[in-house]
Amino acid sequence: MFNKLLSYFTEDIAIDLGTATSLVYVRGKGIVINEPSVVAINQKTGQVLAIGEEAKKMVGRTPAHIQAIRPLVRGVVSDFEVTEQMLRYFINRAHQKKFIFGAWPRIIVGIPCGVTEVEKKAVEDAAKSAGAREVFLIEEPIAAAIGARMPIQEPKGNFLIDIGGGTTEIAVISLGGIVTSKSLPIAGDKLSEDIIQYVQQKYKLLIGERSAEEIKISIGAALPLREKKEAPLRGRNLISGLPEEIIITSEDVRRAMEKSLNQITEAVKATIEETPPELLSDVMTDGIHLTGGGALLKKLDSLLRQVTKMPVKIIEDPLTAVARGGGVVLENLDELREVLSQTQTGEIPK
Repeated sequence: MFNKLLSYFTEDIAIDLGTATSLVYVRGKGIVINEPSVVAINQKTGQVLAIGEEAKKMVGRTPAHIQAIRPLVRGVVSDFEVTEQMLRYFINRAHQKKFIFGAWPRIIVGIPCGVTEVEKKAVEDAAKSAGAREVFLIEEPIAAAIGARMPIQEPKGNFLIDIGGGTTEIAVISLGGIVTSKSLPIAGDKLSEDIIQYVQQKYKLLIGERSAEEIKISIGAALPLREKKEAPLRGRNLISGLPEEIIITSEDVRRAMEKSLNQITEAVKATIEETPPELLSDVMTDGIHLTGGGALLKKLDSLLRQVTKMPVKIIEDPLTAVARGGGVVLENLDELREVLSQTQTGEIPK
Protein backbone atom coordinates (compact mmCIF):
# COMPACT_ATOMS: atom_id res chain seq x y z
CA MET A 1 0.00 0.00 0.00
CA PHE A 2 2.85 2.36 0.92
CA ASN A 3 4.63 1.55 -2.40
CA LYS A 4 1.43 2.36 -4.31
CA LEU A 5 1.15 5.67 -2.47
CA LEU A 6 4.77 6.52 -3.23
CA SER A 7 4.28 5.61 -6.88
CA TYR A 8 1.90 8.55 -7.16
CA PHE A 9 4.79 10.90 -6.40
CA THR A 10 7.41 9.06 -8.47
CA GLU A 11 8.05 7.94 -12.01
CA ASP A 12 9.55 4.46 -11.91
CA ILE A 13 12.39 3.90 -14.35
CA ALA A 14 13.87 1.03 -16.36
CA ILE A 15 17.51 1.42 -17.45
CA ASP A 16 19.39 -0.52 -20.10
CA LEU A 17 22.83 0.18 -18.63
CA GLY A 18 24.96 -0.75 -21.62
CA THR A 19 28.71 -0.75 -22.14
CA ALA A 20 28.36 1.54 -25.16
CA THR A 21 24.89 3.11 -24.80
CA SER A 22 22.40 3.60 -21.97
CA LEU A 23 18.65 3.93 -22.50
CA VAL A 24 16.12 5.06 -19.91
CA TYR A 25 12.42 4.14 -19.95
CA VAL A 26 10.02 6.10 -17.73
CA ARG A 27 6.77 4.41 -16.73
CA GLY A 28 3.89 5.83 -18.73
CA LYS A 29 6.16 7.82 -21.07
CA GLY A 30 8.40 5.34 -22.86
CA ILE A 31 12.10 5.78 -23.71
CA VAL A 32 13.18 9.31 -22.83
CA ILE A 33 17.00 9.00 -22.87
CA ASN A 34 19.29 7.26 -25.39
CA GLU A 35 22.88 8.36 -24.84
CA PRO A 36 26.43 6.93 -24.86
CA SER A 37 27.68 5.45 -21.58
CA VAL A 38 30.60 7.89 -21.46
CA VAL A 39 31.68 10.29 -18.71
CA ALA A 40 34.28 13.06 -19.14
CA ILE A 41 36.26 13.78 -15.97
CA ASN A 42 38.85 16.40 -15.03
CA GLN A 43 41.57 14.22 -13.49
CA LYS A 44 43.06 17.17 -11.57
CA THR A 45 39.88 18.11 -9.71
CA GLY A 46 37.77 14.96 -10.05
CA GLN A 47 34.97 17.09 -11.50
CA VAL A 48 32.57 15.52 -13.99
CA LEU A 49 32.57 17.77 -17.07
CA ALA A 50 30.09 15.97 -19.31
CA ILE A 51 28.00 12.80 -19.50
CA GLY A 52 26.50 11.01 -22.47
CA GLU A 53 26.53 12.55 -25.94
CA GLU A 54 28.61 15.57 -24.91
CA ALA A 55 31.22 13.34 -23.29
CA LYS A 56 31.43 11.06 -26.34
CA LYS A 57 32.28 14.05 -28.53
CA MET A 58 35.38 14.50 -26.36
CA VAL A 59 36.74 10.95 -26.89
CA GLY A 60 40.23 11.22 -28.39
CA ARG A 61 40.05 15.03 -28.41
CA THR A 62 40.87 16.04 -24.83
CA PRO A 63 44.04 17.32 -23.11
CA ALA A 64 45.87 14.88 -20.86
CA HIS A 65 44.11 15.97 -17.65
CA ILE A 66 40.61 15.43 -19.11
CA GLN A 67 39.63 11.82 -19.62
CA ALA A 68 36.52 10.50 -21.35
CA ILE A 69 35.87 7.04 -19.91
CA ARG A 70 33.29 4.28 -20.00
CA PRO A 71 32.48 3.23 -16.43
CA LEU A 72 31.12 -0.14 -17.54
CA VAL A 73 33.19 -2.93 -19.07
CA ARG A 74 31.45 -5.91 -20.69
CA GLY A 75 28.18 -4.84 -19.15
CA VAL A 76 29.38 -4.72 -15.54
CA VAL A 77 30.54 -1.88 -13.29
CA SER A 78 34.28 -1.21 -13.53
CA ASP A 79 34.27 2.24 -11.87
CA PHE A 80 31.70 2.46 -9.07
CA GLU A 81 31.85 6.21 -8.40
CA VAL A 82 31.64 7.22 -12.06
CA THR A 83 28.79 4.76 -12.66
CA GLU A 84 26.93 6.26 -9.71
CA GLN A 85 27.34 9.79 -11.12
CA MET A 86 26.20 8.69 -14.57
CA LEU A 87 23.14 6.97 -13.10
CA ARG A 88 22.33 10.03 -10.98
CA TYR A 89 22.49 12.18 -14.13
CA PHE A 90 20.12 9.85 -16.01
CA ILE A 91 17.71 9.57 -13.06
CA ASN A 92 17.54 13.34 -12.53
CA ARG A 93 16.98 13.95 -16.25
CA ALA A 94 14.29 11.30 -16.54
CA HIS A 95 12.46 11.93 -13.26
CA GLN A 96 10.32 15.07 -13.61
CA LYS A 97 8.39 14.79 -10.35
CA LYS A 98 9.88 16.31 -7.23
CA PHE A 99 11.41 13.96 -4.68
CA ILE A 100 9.05 14.51 -1.75
CA PHE A 101 8.25 12.38 1.29
CA GLY A 102 11.22 10.16 0.41
CA ALA A 103 9.53 9.29 -2.87
CA TRP A 104 12.56 8.33 -4.92
CA PRO A 105 11.86 6.13 -7.95
CA ARG A 106 12.03 2.36 -8.15
CA ILE A 107 14.45 1.26 -10.84
CA ILE A 108 14.82 -1.87 -12.96
CA VAL A 109 18.32 -2.33 -14.42
CA GLY A 110 19.29 -4.77 -17.17
CA ILE A 111 22.34 -6.94 -16.46
CA PRO A 112 24.19 -9.57 -18.54
CA CYS A 113 23.27 -13.18 -17.81
CA GLY A 114 25.84 -15.09 -15.79
CA VAL A 115 27.17 -12.11 -13.79
CA THR A 116 28.43 -12.86 -10.29
CA GLU A 117 26.66 -11.88 -7.09
CA VAL A 118 29.40 -9.31 -6.47
CA GLU A 119 28.75 -7.73 -9.87
CA LYS A 120 24.99 -7.71 -9.22
CA LYS A 121 25.61 -6.02 -5.86
CA ALA A 122 27.79 -3.36 -7.53
CA VAL A 123 24.97 -2.42 -9.93
CA GLU A 124 22.40 -2.39 -7.12
CA ASP A 125 24.57 -0.27 -4.82
CA ALA A 126 25.43 2.21 -7.59
CA ALA A 127 21.74 2.67 -8.44
CA LYS A 128 20.77 3.10 -4.78
CA SER A 129 23.57 5.61 -4.21
CA ALA A 130 22.33 7.50 -7.28
CA GLY A 131 18.88 7.89 -5.74
CA ALA A 132 16.82 4.74 -6.32
CA ARG A 133 14.33 3.78 -3.60
CA GLU A 134 14.42 0.15 -4.66
CA VAL A 135 16.49 -1.61 -7.32
CA PHE A 136 15.44 -4.69 -9.26
CA LEU A 137 17.62 -6.47 -11.78
CA ILE A 138 16.54 -8.22 -14.95
CA GLU A 139 18.77 -10.33 -17.16
CA GLU A 140 19.23 -8.63 -20.53
CA PRO A 141 18.13 -11.59 -22.70
CA ILE A 142 14.87 -11.80 -20.73
CA ALA A 143 14.29 -8.05 -21.07
CA ALA A 144 15.17 -8.12 -24.79
CA ALA A 145 12.79 -11.03 -25.40
CA ILE A 146 9.97 -9.20 -23.61
CA GLY A 147 10.78 -6.07 -25.61
CA ALA A 148 10.56 -8.17 -28.79
CA ARG A 149 7.13 -9.43 -27.64
CA MET A 150 8.30 -13.03 -27.63
CA PRO A 151 6.02 -15.44 -25.68
CA ILE A 152 8.64 -16.23 -23.03
CA GLN A 153 6.13 -17.23 -20.33
CA GLU A 154 4.75 -20.05 -22.44
CA PRO A 155 6.22 -23.60 -22.32
CA LYS A 156 8.06 -23.22 -25.62
CA GLY A 157 11.59 -22.47 -26.76
CA ASN A 158 12.53 -18.85 -27.51
CA PHE A 159 16.07 -18.44 -28.89
CA LEU A 160 17.53 -14.93 -28.64
CA ILE A 161 20.92 -13.39 -29.44
CA ASP A 162 21.50 -9.91 -27.99
CA ILE A 163 24.65 -8.28 -29.39
CA GLY A 164 25.46 -5.08 -27.54
CA GLY A 165 28.61 -2.99 -27.20
CA GLY A 166 30.48 -5.07 -24.63
CA THR A 167 28.81 -8.49 -24.58
CA THR A 168 26.91 -10.92 -26.74
CA GLU A 169 24.16 -12.69 -24.81
CA ILE A 170 22.85 -15.97 -26.25
CA ALA A 171 19.89 -17.53 -24.45
CA VAL A 172 17.11 -20.06 -24.80
CA ILE A 173 14.11 -18.96 -22.73
CA SER A 174 11.01 -20.90 -21.66
CA LEU A 175 8.39 -20.42 -18.93
CA GLY A 176 9.83 -17.02 -18.01
CA GLY A 177 13.36 -18.29 -17.32
CA ILE A 178 16.65 -18.98 -19.08
CA VAL A 179 17.09 -22.68 -19.87
CA THR A 180 20.61 -22.40 -21.31
CA SER A 181 22.77 -19.40 -22.10
CA LYS A 182 26.20 -18.08 -22.97
CA SER A 183 27.68 -14.62 -22.44
CA LEU A 184 30.67 -13.58 -24.55
CA PRO A 185 32.93 -10.51 -24.13
CA ILE A 186 32.79 -10.17 -27.93
CA ALA A 187 30.38 -7.63 -29.41
CA GLY A 188 30.33 -4.24 -31.11
CA ASP A 189 33.34 -2.78 -29.30
CA LYS A 190 35.49 -5.83 -30.04
CA LEU A 191 34.59 -5.65 -33.74
CA SER A 192 35.71 -2.00 -33.79
CA GLU A 193 38.98 -2.99 -32.06
CA ASP A 194 39.49 -5.68 -34.70
CA ILE A 195 39.23 -3.05 -37.43
CA ILE A 196 41.77 -0.81 -35.66
CA GLN A 197 44.25 -3.71 -35.38
CA TYR A 198 43.72 -4.82 -38.98
CA VAL A 199 44.31 -1.32 -40.38
CA GLN A 200 47.47 -0.99 -38.25
CA GLN A 201 48.87 -4.29 -39.51
CA LYS A 202 47.92 -4.02 -43.20
CA TYR A 203 48.12 -0.29 -43.89
CA LYS A 204 50.39 0.87 -41.03
CA LEU A 205 47.73 3.45 -40.20
CA LEU A 206 46.69 4.40 -36.67
CA ILE A 207 42.98 5.24 -36.43
CA GLY A 208 40.68 6.05 -33.53
CA GLU A 209 37.74 4.22 -32.03
CA ARG A 210 35.14 6.53 -33.60
CA SER A 211 36.63 6.12 -37.09
CA ALA A 212 36.58 2.33 -36.75
CA GLU A 213 32.96 2.38 -35.58
CA GLU A 214 31.89 4.60 -38.47
CA ILE A 215 33.59 2.31 -41.00
CA LYS A 216 31.99 -0.76 -39.40
CA ILE A 217 28.53 0.79 -39.67
CA SER A 218 28.93 2.20 -43.20
CA ILE A 219 30.60 -0.68 -45.09
CA GLY A 220 31.05 -3.54 -42.59
CA ALA A 221 29.38 -6.89 -43.32
CA ALA A 222 29.52 -10.42 -41.91
CA LEU A 223 29.59 -12.00 -45.40
CA PRO A 224 31.02 -10.76 -48.73
CA LEU A 225 28.77 -8.18 -50.38
CA ARG A 226 27.65 -8.55 -54.00
CA GLU A 227 29.04 -5.13 -54.77
CA LYS A 228 32.29 -4.24 -53.02
CA LYS A 229 31.98 -1.00 -51.05
CA GLU A 230 34.75 1.47 -50.34
CA ALA A 231 35.21 4.34 -47.90
CA PRO A 232 37.99 6.82 -47.09
CA LEU A 233 39.79 6.35 -43.78
CA ARG A 234 42.05 8.98 -42.21
CA GLY A 235 44.67 8.48 -39.54
CA ARG A 236 48.39 8.74 -38.77
CA ASN A 237 50.95 6.74 -40.71
CA LEU A 238 52.93 4.73 -38.17
CA ILE A 239 56.12 4.86 -40.24
CA SER A 240 56.24 8.52 -41.34
CA GLY A 241 54.23 9.89 -38.41
CA LEU A 242 52.28 12.07 -40.85
CA PRO A 243 48.53 12.24 -41.55
CA GLU A 244 47.36 9.91 -44.31
CA GLU A 245 44.13 8.93 -46.04
CA ILE A 246 43.54 5.46 -47.47
CA ILE A 247 40.62 3.78 -49.19
CA ILE A 248 39.38 0.73 -47.26
CA THR A 249 37.03 -1.87 -48.74
CA SER A 250 34.13 -3.82 -47.30
CA GLU A 251 36.20 -7.00 -47.79
CA ASP A 252 38.96 -5.54 -45.58
CA VAL A 253 36.42 -4.84 -42.85
CA ARG A 254 34.89 -8.33 -43.16
CA ARG A 255 38.31 -9.95 -42.82
CA ALA A 256 39.10 -7.78 -39.82
CA MET A 257 35.95 -8.95 -38.00
CA GLU A 258 35.99 -12.56 -39.21
CA LYS A 259 37.67 -14.17 -36.19
CA SER A 260 35.36 -12.48 -33.66
CA LEU A 261 32.27 -13.30 -35.72
CA ASN A 262 33.38 -16.95 -35.88
CA GLN A 263 33.62 -17.01 -32.07
CA ILE A 264 30.05 -15.73 -31.85
CA THR A 265 28.77 -18.35 -34.31
CA GLU A 266 30.61 -21.11 -32.43
CA ALA A 267 28.96 -20.01 -29.17
CA VAL A 268 25.56 -20.06 -30.91
CA LYS A 269 26.22 -23.62 -32.12
CA ALA A 270 27.31 -24.67 -28.62
CA THR A 271 24.10 -23.21 -27.15
CA ILE A 272 22.04 -25.12 -29.73
CA GLU A 273 23.81 -28.34 -28.71
CA GLU A 274 22.85 -27.73 -25.06
CA THR A 275 19.19 -26.97 -25.85
CA PRO A 276 16.66 -29.71 -24.97
CA PRO A 277 15.22 -31.36 -28.13
CA GLU A 278 11.62 -30.29 -27.44
CA LEU A 279 12.63 -26.63 -27.16
CA LEU A 280 14.88 -26.92 -30.20
CA SER A 281 11.90 -28.11 -32.19
CA ASP A 282 10.14 -24.82 -31.34
CA VAL A 283 13.21 -22.81 -32.36
CA MET A 284 13.36 -24.59 -35.72
CA THR A 285 9.83 -23.36 -36.36
CA ASP A 286 9.96 -19.86 -34.83
CA GLY A 287 13.59 -19.10 -35.62
CA ILE A 288 16.42 -17.27 -33.84
CA HIS A 289 15.77 -13.63 -32.93
CA LEU A 290 18.53 -10.99 -33.12
CA THR A 291 18.51 -7.89 -30.89
CA GLY A 292 21.00 -5.19 -29.88
CA GLY A 293 23.01 -2.78 -31.99
CA GLY A 294 25.17 -5.62 -33.36
CA ALA A 295 22.08 -7.11 -35.01
CA LEU A 296 22.27 -4.26 -37.53
CA LEU A 297 25.62 -5.46 -38.95
CA LYS A 298 24.99 -6.22 -42.62
CA LYS A 299 24.58 -9.91 -43.52
CA LEU A 300 24.90 -11.10 -39.89
CA ASP A 301 21.48 -12.75 -40.07
CA SER A 302 22.55 -14.49 -43.30
CA LEU A 303 25.76 -15.76 -41.65
CA LEU A 304 23.83 -17.19 -38.69
CA ARG A 305 21.30 -18.73 -41.08
CA GLN A 306 24.12 -20.51 -42.91
CA VAL A 307 25.71 -21.76 -39.68
CA THR A 308 22.56 -22.91 -37.85
CA LYS A 309 20.37 -24.00 -40.80
CA MET A 310 17.47 -22.24 -39.02
CA PRO A 311 15.44 -19.08 -39.67
CA VAL A 312 17.05 -15.93 -38.25
CA LYS A 313 15.03 -12.74 -37.72
CA ILE A 314 16.13 -9.23 -36.75
CA ILE A 315 13.47 -7.82 -34.44
CA GLU A 316 11.95 -4.41 -35.03
CA ASP A 317 14.08 -1.62 -33.51
CA PRO A 318 16.71 -4.01 -32.04
CA LEU A 319 18.67 -1.20 -30.34
CA THR A 320 15.92 -0.47 -27.81
CA ALA A 321 14.73 -4.02 -27.07
CA VAL A 322 16.19 -4.28 -23.53
CA ALA A 323 14.86 -0.86 -22.48
CA ARG A 324 11.43 -1.58 -23.96
CA GLY A 325 11.35 -4.95 -22.19
CA GLY A 326 12.24 -3.33 -18.87
CA GLY A 327 9.46 -0.83 -19.55
CA VAL A 328 6.91 -3.59 -20.14
CA VAL A 329 7.89 -5.10 -16.77
CA LEU A 330 7.49 -1.68 -15.11
CA GLU A 331 3.99 -1.32 -16.54
CA ASN A 332 2.99 -4.87 -15.54
CA LEU A 333 4.87 -5.58 -12.31
CA ASP A 334 2.20 -7.86 -10.87
CA GLU A 335 2.06 -10.13 -13.93
CA LEU A 336 5.80 -10.14 -14.71
CA ARG A 337 7.47 -9.97 -11.30
CA GLU A 338 8.72 -13.56 -11.66
CA VAL A 339 11.07 -12.59 -14.50
CA LEU A 340 13.02 -10.21 -12.26
CA SER A 341 16.32 -11.36 -10.82
CA GLN A 342 16.44 -11.37 -7.02
CA THR A 343 18.95 -8.84 -5.69
CA GLN A 344 20.90 -9.26 -2.49
CA THR A 345 18.82 -6.79 -0.49
CA GLY A 346 15.77 -6.03 -2.57
CA GLU A 347 12.54 -7.94 -2.80
CA ILE A 348 10.60 -8.54 -5.97
CA PRO A 349 7.64 -6.11 -5.86
CA LYS A 350 4.21 -7.53 -5.18
